[in-house]
Amino acid sequence: MKPQGIVLMASCLLLWATVAAATDGKALFDRHCSSCHYQGDNPTYPSRPLFRLYREANGLRTQKDLVAKMRRGGQGMPSFAAKQLSDADAMAIAGYIIRTFD
Repeated sequence: MKPQGIVLMASCLLLWATVAAATDGKALFDRHCSSCHYQGDNPTYPSRPLFRLYREANGLRTQKDLVAKMRRGGQGMPSFAAKQLSDADAMAIAGYIIRTFD
């Protein structure tokens, strides 16, 4: 295969993986989170919605921060053990939150 073909194929795979991760993050968020965080709100603790300003004020700046919060839960939020939600799925949800609730 010519180098141009390899680069094109790699670019297409990367684009597909990015779109798939974004889609999976939304689907996973809808399944695991949206019942309590519908459209990024938090009816139980209105001062802690998922929007960037509030996330950052509560120390949730990165995907890793959000995954750690998912793992430990607290203040009305259930904890999601790795058996319930894989690390890859938790990262997909965290990425979706960061992209969507800016």
